[in-house]
Amino acid sequence: HNAAVGLAKAPGSSGPWEKFCFGLDASALQERLFVSEDNVDGFLGAVLCPSTCSQSALESRPLIEALDVTEDRIQIRLK
Repeated sequence: HNAAVGLAKAPGSSGPWEKFCFGLDASALQERLFVSEDNVDGFLGAVLCPSTCSQSALESRPLIEALDVTEDRIQIRLK
């Protein structure tokens, strides 16, 4: 049950992919995020500082940078 899928952007679209959905049919789709600095930052921000954090806690959050992404490894840097 393997599949290969080619993704193409609509004419006029630009920028990196943010997410994709997959499943056996439209009623059972699962969402997955592509690895990007914004997605990593959003995920770690939610984990490190949930929505109940104060403004000062939000301002002191670490800077998260995606340095290298390959099929078998993700390297990020926190400042």
